[in-house]
Amino acid sequence: MSSLRFKVVEEAFNRKAVPVELPAERPDAYFGRAVFNRKKMYEYLPKDTYEALITAIEDKKPISRSLADSVAEGMKRWAVDNGARHYTHWFHPLTDGTAEKHDAFVMPDGKGGVVEEFSGKLLVQQEPDASSFPNGGIRNTFEARGYSAWDISSPAFILDGTLCIPTIFISYTGESLDYKTPLLRSLNAIDHAATAVAKLFDPEVKHVKNYLGWEQEYFLVDEALYAARPDLVLTGRTLMGHESAKNQQLEDHYFGAIPSRVEAFMLDLEHEAHKLGIPVKTRHNEVAPNQFELAPIFEETNLANDHNLLIMTLMAEVARRHNFHVLLHEKPFSGINGSGKHNNWSLGTDKGDMLFSPGKTPQENLRFLTFTVNVMAAVHRHNALLKASIMSATNAHRLGANEAPPAIISIFLGKQLSHVLEQIENMTPEELAVLASKAEKSIGLVQIPELMLDNTDRNRTSPFAFTGNRFEFRAVGSSANCAGALIALNAAVADQLDSFHKNVLEHIAEGMSTQDSILAELRKLVKESKAIHFDGNGYSDEWKEEAERRGLDCETSAPRIFDAYLAPESVKMFGRTGVFSPVELAARNEVKWEMYTKKVQIEARVLGDLAINHIVPVATRYQSMLVDNVVKLKALFPGEKGEKVVAHDLDTIERMSEHMEAIKAETDRMIEARKEANRITSEREKAIAYHDNVVPPMEEIRYHIDKLELMVDNRMWPLPKYRELLFIR
Repeated sequence: MSSLRFKVVEEAFNRKAVPVELPAERPDAYFGRAVFNRKKMYEYLPKDTYEALITAIEDKKPISRSLADSVAEGMKRWAVDNGARHYTHWFHPLTDGTAEKHDAFVMPDGKGGVVEEFSGKLLVQQEPDASSFPNGGIRNTFEARGYSAWDISSPAFILDGTLCIPTIFISYTGESLDYKTPLLRSLNAIDHAATAVAKLFDPEVKHVKNYLGWEQEYFLVDEALYAARPDLVLTGRTLMGHESAKNQQLEDHYFGAIPSRVEAFMLDLEHEAHKLGIPVKTRHNEVAPNQFELAPIFEETNLANDHNLLIMTLMAEVARRHNFHVLLHEKPFSGINGSGKHNNWSLGTDKGDMLFSPGKTPQENLRFLTFTVNVMAAVHRHNALLKASIMSATNAHRLGANEAPPAIISIFLGKQLSHVLEQIENMTPEELAVLASKAEKSIGLVQIPELMLDNTDRNRTSPFAFTGNRFEFRAVGSSANCAGALIALNAAVADQLDSFHKNVLEHIAEGMSTQDSILAELRKLVKESKAIHFDGNGYSDEWKEEAERRGLDCETSAPRIFDAYLAPESVKMFGRTGVFSPVELAARNEVKWEMYTKKVQIEARVLGDLAINHIVPVATRYQSMLVDNVVKLKALFPGEKGEKVVAHDLDTIERMSEHMEAIKAETDRMIEARKEANRITSEREKAIAYHDNVVPPMEEIRYHIDKLELMVDNRMWPLPKYRELLFIR
């Protein structure tokens, strides 16, 4: 082995689990300790302030400055009592991460000392620099002003001695520069639209809540091995590396015994998460070696999304304590499973009824079918947009490979529900009228009253699957902000529900009964959205051909997939729901194209450096050793026998030369393609040029490097190999 590789592999192999000291008290005693939740509010706020704040949160109303001042004083006292000395507005810029600027509570008292100060003005609004965050041209680099504003629906928390206040982030001119602002807009849109439809079945419904349960997949790599791989450090994935002889083919890692080092990390992470009120519950080994999963209990979507971003930060910090590095890239290793973040999405009324749960009565099941079919229609109408919402330079490597959903959006419903929809589709208007007249006693379809929560098997190949009482959006990437996908999904479903409600009311105005109107609209929607329904194997080539025949979006180029955001139907839909203005949409797409270009650009630079300055020199050195050996063998065995003895080495020398020549040629082609792309001023065209002209030579370079890895003396190979990265834990 090369001296560096030998050293880091030995260090990683001999690593022991770091002991974790947990408090003696039970989790319920410290759960939420670092969160300014309702219990802490009640303790630290005046009674009238507490009641006014809770009312504002539940009614989604703004608060007065005087109320903000009172809340700020109580929040500061709680924070200081719990060791905080700074505060920050914690927001979600368009980077898939979080951002924060810390300020101390202390202010000069004019007498040579300081006082602790935190007013309602500081709580409600701050002015962080907006110029250096991705903004798609909304802000110029010389225009720095942007505003962060308190999101009262997500509680403040203390992290590393700093009071973190969840906020939105908007530009000086009012456009959103973050994920939280449009997410909150989409939640309001779907609340309004879904409540109107739910009132058709129960007039007492006042609100519909949006729920999210995320499943965070990730890889753990020993920090020494990670540090010895420049590609992992700089890009989050391995840009080269031949697959290990043993990877995941035995399926022995999935749900297996958790390694002791990993379990210590998980225990530590869970403890930190519980203190911050994150209800993490499930942990297990995933399919690929050194891949794992963490999942919480369902929460309302805004809070769940905040918690997911917070857990991603915690994972990185806790992993370092255990000499690990967390990989959240969607495809850090070729040839094995990538990592997703399944978004389990659902709707429920303020009365506690889950709208995607089959009921015990025909009326409840008709409501269930109404919401399910409308989701199906929304996903069909906006399947290209939903694919764009989960697409990125990193997730593009995962989709369609090694048990990941394909880059085609479809819905899995299961046999029983599919059969019910088929019956509704094939009914005549007269049969539907008879069906509606029986709704109060018997819906007329035997299957509907018998629908059960777990009425269907799961389909791992479906990007959007009905799983009993929710839909699982499986195509979301592990490094992504969940809000990106949920903004598009919520807006699309809200718009569809608005249209459905309007049509039902028109039927009623024409003299049809409510049940008649609902069933007539459902039948129409089932027919119109039939193409999106697919219960088969999404991995198959046959499905790709079938999806294209059905008219579904089958584009695979990430930069072109982003176009769906600017399609006329998307712009109108986001406008109708109030989620995005045309200016905001255009700006966000500029960011998407720019981020795609930058990530591929960085990968290309790293790969070129590794290929020319790390791999080729080592391969050349080994090839020289073989040449020297050939010369010596020929001298020792002259004539025909000598030719026979050196034949294998000569073949290896020739093949190595071919691979090295190809690496040099493809690297030159990649560099030239990058230079040409960089001259393009349009962010869209530049991203397309990177996809079409820079990525292909990168794949060729990797192919030839991976071939050399199998040929060069193992002791000389400079970088930790897959068998070391994936099986040392």
